[in-house]
Amino acid sequence: MGGFRVLVGQRPVPDAVWSRRKPATLVKLLALAPAYRLRREQVMDLLWPELEPAAAGANLRKALHAARRALDVGDGPGEGTALIGSVGDLLCLPSDEVSVDVSDYRALAAHARQTRVAGAYWDALDLHRDGLLPEDRYEDWASAPREELRADWVALATELASLLEEGGEVDEAARAVARLVAAEPAHEEHHVRLMRLYALAGRREEARRQYDRLRAALGAELGVEPSPRAQRLYEEIRGGRGGEPDLAVELWEKVGDLRAQSGDDDGASRAYEQALRAVTEPVATIRLHRRMATALLMAHHTDQAARHLHAAEALAPDVAERGRIACVRAHLKRECGDLDAAAALADHAHEVALEHGGEDDVVDALEALAIISHMRGDWRAGLLAQIGRLAGTDLGGRVGRYLEINHCAGQYQLYGDAFAGDVADYARQTLALAERSDAVAVQAFAWCLLGESMLLRGQFEEADACLARSCELYTPMGSRTVALPWLRRAELAVCTGAFDAAAAHLKWATAIATVAPTSRHAWARLHAIAALSALEQDDLDAAVEAVAAAQVTASRYGDCPSCGALLHPLGAETLARAGDLAGAREFAAVAARTVDTFDSTAWRAMAASAAAWVSLAEGDRGAARDGFEAAAAAFDKAGHPFWTARARRHADAAG
Repeated sequence: MGGFRVLVGQRPVPDAVWSRRKPATLVKLLALAPAYRLRREQVMDLLWPELEPAAAGANLRKALHAARRALDVGDGPGEGTALIGSVGDLLCLPSDEVSVDVSDYRALAAHARQTRVAGAYWDALDLHRDGLLPEDRYEDWASAPREELRADWVALATELASLLEEGGEVDEAARAVARLVAAEPAHEEHHVRLMRLYALAGRREEARRQYDRLRAALGAELGVEPSPRAQRLYEEIRGGRGGEPDLAVELWEKVGDLRAQSGDDDGASRAYEQALRAVTEPVATIRLHRRMATALLMAHHTDQAARHLHAAEALAPDVAERGRIACVRAHLKRECGDLDAAAALADHAHEVALEHGGEDDVVDALEALAIISHMRGDWRAGLLAQIGRLAGTDLGGRVGRYLEINHCAGQYQLYGDAFAGDVADYARQTLALAERSDAVAVQAFAWCLLGESMLLRGQFEEADACLARSCELYTPMGSRTVALPWLRRAELAVCTGAFDAAAAHLKWATAIATVAPTSRHAWARLHAIAALSALEQDDLDAAVEAVAAAQVTASRYGDCPSCGALLHPLGAETLARAGDLAGAREFAAVAARTVDTFDSTAWRAMAASAAAWVSLAEGDRGAARDGFEAAAAAFDKAGHPFWTARARRHADAAG
């Protein structure tokens, strides 16, 4: 990052020895590759795509010889040969002896996201410098990793700014957003955010100057004026109103909403508390108390949530707001174990929402009813009862959020010992009722559930037809819908060896998960299937990339223990095969904890498989064989033939 430079030990390699571009590019490619290794054919395709294999091979041999000579900066010749190794068809750097700042950045970014310590974020951001290999900005092979790292850096800086805002460190948040403005000068949202932060910090003149910079940047790059929203903010700041309580309330409420969406309930509570300290308008006060109660309930703080709901009710809310409060009270009763009272409140909230509320209120009430039905053990009957309510109801952009809750409950049905046997029959019953009621969204859900059941049972042709129909029904509902049927189609394609089709389905699912409001249910399974596809093709590097990506998305969006359970055994397998014993152990521990929470034969099989991979990485082949055999027996009992056969292959290999 910031420019290509190589040191061997403490000795720098002189820039002059890289006068020929191809040897330097070879070192760069290896330094950026997963595990610092690439197949010779990959290197030839990247460096000499226009040449025949024989000519490209000859050029590679020359470049490799020159690169090794360039690295001979020690006491004698031959050091470069040791530093760029050749193992069969692979060229590699010594992974246990090499340090690359790109890898350092990724490690620092992951540490920052795990610890949520501002200093860790700054360390990672500073390492990015001027981006990846600025001298190669026009090279095709460098563009993808450069853009990936740049996008991650922007996301990291955005996360830091939100973290600092949440903690009330407005000046430091402004410093983080200023970095974003410098990196993306024509991105209006960064400028507007910085203007708000300057205003909140009392730095009005800087806020006004920031608007001038925004106007100049938009005019120079896009030939447009700032948006009406940015102009209104500028007028507020120029008129002396930009740092008043209303602006503080809006900012903190937005921070709270963002934190809630990412699953950071404690952070959301702190942000809503900051907003409540500044708010003066009664309607906003009621809304903030309700949102504060919701965040507290997600963190299981029932007493505090009850106090905020009482405060909201004491301010005499209107009918629609009383319905919203009733919905939150339903969650409070559920959290306290009074499921009958919770169901009655959610029913009331739904009736009020239909008559007086909006689209969001209707979906919130339906979500509450789905969760309560699942907790009561009558989710199946609860969904069937809701189908009539959904007839003629436009769920709009929230259709994905409502159905994602039901898909999540469906995973318990598919993998739970008490339910899995007749899931297909229940899906057919649901489909028939949804068709009679013309509830298209539930039809899409039922086709997916039926396809999932057949997929797990090894009925691949029938599964593909059902899942394709689910995708067909979901597609017109918009991009912010449900990724699961595309994910299951990708899983099916891997099971049948259709890896190109799997990649296409995963690409579609990724697009949905990127914008869906409940994407935490999708990301872990998405990356798990990508890892499975790579493992089945013996592409360990791609599997490692998928597992690393899963850890990044979990830190951004949160995860769902049941929807993401497949990642744990595949993550353990990937990292065990890659030699990362600590990482494999971590995935195996999570798989074991999942069984403690959701005990079933299928999830026990996943945990046994994960533990077996750890045993294999530790060198205990006997324990590994026994673990794989236990996993195969459990998968067989659960009726999952693909996973049974796979575990048996691993047992034979371990033996």
